Amino acid sequence: MNAPATITRDWRADFPGLHTAEGKPWHYLDTAATAQKPRAVIDAMARAMGEDYATVHRGVYARSAEMTLAYEDARRKVAGFIGGAENELVFTRGATEAINLVAQSWGRANLKPGDRIMLSQLEHHSNIVPWQMIAQETGAVIDVCPLTADHQIDLDAAEAMLTEAHKLVALCHVSNVLGSVLDAPRAAALAHKVGAKLLLDGCQSAPHMPVDVTALGCDFYVFSAHKLYGPTGIGALWAKADILAAMPPWEGGGAMIDRVTFDRTTYASGPQRFEAGTPAITEAIAFGAAVDFVSAIGLGQMHADEAALVARLRRELGAMNDVTLFGPADSAGIVSFTIDDIHPHDLGTILDEANVAIRAGHHCAQPLMDYLGVPATARASFGLYSTDADIDALMTGIARTRRIFGKG
Repeated sequence: MNAPATITRDWRADFPGLHTAEGKPWHYLDTAATAQKPRAVIDAMARAMGEDYATVHRGVYARSAEMTLAYEDARRKVAGFIGGAENELVFTRGATEAINLVAQSWGRANLKPGDRIMLSQLEHHSNIVPWQMIAQETGAVIDVCPLTADHQIDLDAAEAMLTEAHKLVALCHVSNVLGSVLDAPRAAALAHKVGAKLLLDGCQSAPHMPVDVTALGCDFYVFSAHKLYGPTGIGALWAKADILAAMPPWEGGGAMIDRVTFDRTTYASGPQRFEAGTPAITEAIAFGAAVDFVSAIGLGQMHADEAALVARLRRELGAMNDVTLFGPADSAGIVSFTIDDIHPHDLGTILDEANVAIRAGHHCAQPLMDYLGVPATARASFGLYSTDADIDALMTGIARTRRIFGKG
């Protein structure tokens, strides 16, 4: 579980990526895309790739055994971070692969023509496309839950839409565009009432707020390391142990087997059944180091600090009559907006000249952009290293952009 906050200080010094090549401050406001990495994670990965390096699960020599212990210890840390057990957590290449794994394994085994899958209007492409693929393969049908006026998933509408034909509900825990937070326990209760499973995309929740999968009531939970101050190329699927045990393997190869003959193959139990081939050893160890780093600070304190920054930025942007804000007032670490007659790409380019980095585009959520009636938004997103100075730089850059466009 996530530890309570015990330390409060400026963490920017721990992140070597927060400066330009000239040594100037880089105002990084794109943490929702990927988080900067603290020195502790960088050092852990360097050690694992250097003096500690060996393969896992295979070697009989001491260093291989030690690396195996470190790799499985990382699994325990990552599972515990979200309130799960180690036999419930599969390492994947990221949240995208985790969702595809559920779709191609659980979905292929459990979906049939006429079954229904419920998504929402604000989902990331990674929580849309895999379900479209498996629906086409199995004959299942996809339903889309609308949003409320303040851009939250409308669970009242979901309740009215859900039927016993629904076998899966797959929803974003926190929107990567709007920052809106799903009432996950209610979503779980609604799904379970009709006999459906609930999958939560936790990419934007795990790095920003305490998560307990038992309390949330979900059946599947996916997230990525690189948004949690860890490395790219690794993420995790948590699933209830009984569900995971009943799922067939998705990929075949080494490490996921019990015994192989040319007549038949039997498979390993637990998470190993879904980890074919040599795993991302160094990445997993760095993932564990990221969990240690964040847990020592405490997600409760991090969430409170980010909420204060969100409130300030929304207040200052909201005072501008040519700005449209998206998402609820209490969005989690994310502020998306547009400025009349200034394309978000132009804003992002001009801000970059002042060492301010935001995201501009559709954020891998094109159906949501269509719903909002805009081609793109500008998005500022915060992390544990974000400060009021970043907002100062952003607002100064916005004022300059407006002047360039003759708006002030």
